[in-house]
Amino acid sequence: MGRGRRSHRWRYWQLALMAILMALSLTLGMPDSSSYGQPEEIPTETVVVDGRPLFQVTKADPINAQERAETINEELADWVTSDESIDVEWELRNGLPVILINDRYLMTVNQTDAEVGGEPSVTEQAITWQIQLEQALQQAQEERSQEFVWRALVASLIVLLATALLHRALGYFWRHTLRPLMQSLTLADQGPEERTGINVFLRFSLFLVRLGLWGGALFYVTNRFPLTRRWSYLVFEGIVDGFITRNLQLGDKAFSILDLLVLMGLLLALVLVSSTVTNLLRSRVLHVTGINRGAQEAVAILVKYSLIFIGTVVILQVWGLDLSSLALIASALGVGIGLGLQNIAKDFGSGLVLVFERPIQVGEFVEFGEFKGTVERIGARSTEIKTLDQVSIIVPNSRFLEQEVINWSHRNPTSRIRLPVGVAYASDPQAVRQALMEASHRHPGVLSTPPPQVFFGGFGDSALEFELLVWIRDPSQQLLIRSDLYFAIETALRRHNIEIPFPQRDLHLRTGSLPVDLSPEMRQWLAGWASRSNGDRGSGKPG
Repeated sequence: MGRGRRSHRWRYWQLALMAILMALSLTLGMPDSSSYGQPEEIPTETVVVDGRPLFQVTKADPINAQERAETINEELADWVTSDESIDVEWELRNGLPVILINDRYLMTVNQTDAEVGGEPSVTEQAITWQIQLEQALQQAQEERSQEFVWRALVASLIVLLATALLHRALGYFWRHTLRPLMQSLTLADQGPEERTGINVFLRFSLFLVRLGLWGGALFYVTNRFPLTRRWSYLVFEGIVDGFITRNLQLGDKAFSILDLLVLMGLLLALVLVSSTVTNLLRSRVLHVTGINRGAQEAVAILVKYSLIFIGTVVILQVWGLDLSSLALIASALGVGIGLGLQNIAKDFGSGLVLVFERPIQVGEFVEFGEFKGTVERIGARSTEIKTLDQVSIIVPNSRFLEQEVINWSHRNPTSRIRLPVGVAYASDPQAVRQALMEASHRHPGVLSTPPPQVFFGGFGDSALEFELLVWIRDPSQQLLIRSDLYFAIETALRRHNIEIPFPQRDLHLRTGSLPVDLSPEMRQWLAGWASRSNGDRGSGKPG
């Protein structure tokens, strides 16, 4: 008992932790609305040495920041490949500090550079940049030595091997630890939709973690060598510009691709949290109310989709998306539903009808076409029926409204089954009735109220036809009860010496002449053939 309580506490803590993480990611991932309407920032560009960013420079009339940074980077690229010893210094020219490399001009530091760099004066900014440039250039020359290249190769191979091992270890951890943990977090038996959602989330999260692992390993390896570091820097800058730059305009707000990816992650987390809360409601609240299983499932489904709908609206509003700006997307979605998603929309609408009207409910025994089974789940698009053979059949919801469905458990689970019985013509009908009633009273699954009945159906071709009608409480057991009753009926009939006939048919044969008319020629030929046959037999010759 103590272990079960501790397990429940741990699960509640997990749920609380998931909610906190979702709120934290919502707060951190929201676009910064405070930046809208603020003064425009000073354009800057980065000075880079072998793919290592050093500092930001601004424009210096008459050239802009980008042209200035490109000129400085080209000059630095020439110095890192030279064999000369590098000496970086600065001096004042025309009242502004100028940075020199081996007495060659590199750049002039202006007041805007100092404002962006965070130094109180242009002189202190020049000193800071002088130190950074000297250290970066000396390191760049050292990294081109043969000894450094060999050490970097060995370190890179070790990192790649460790990454491959971690790749396999993460897969093992996800399958044997994280998956059971996520399934236990639901606190209830998951349906196909919940299991599919959990599997998709786990696979997607494992893919992201592995992608981050290999990305980090490749980032480390490429940063060990000057040439590959330059490439990785260019690739990283391209990714930053493509994913982080807010160049997607929705309404009056700008978003980046990363913002939209975080939004998709939040919506997926909302679905998982809604499923967890619904399962908690089903197993901890509705289970103790005493209402039937079908009503519990209907309430749980309504709560789940209400949470998803309300949560989606709240996340979109807090995120900064104006829902009115999504009218075009909604119109396109409506056209898509009208053209290509008619069946899905029909099944979804039928699912709502099944939930609200409740012609069938979870736990009821239904007969649908050639299948009989218990309704296990009513989802948004399909319904799961588990047959007597323990085979799950997934049926689209619309088929329950378009075709006839026999619901043996609807409103009143008590149902009647019929068992036809034929006996020989020599049997006493009263003895047959007594034998059938004895067999029905002996079975524990047959209800005494309403009582069993025996009807004399008529005179068949080979038997007297009777029918035993009994009432049962559990429709899903009718196949088993029917078999047991037939066993009992056979025993009772044998005890009363009542025969069960087999089909019989009488065949009557009548003699007479065959009225066939023959032509005179055929009669003459037959007479000649008969006389020759008699002559051959009289002479003893073989015919």
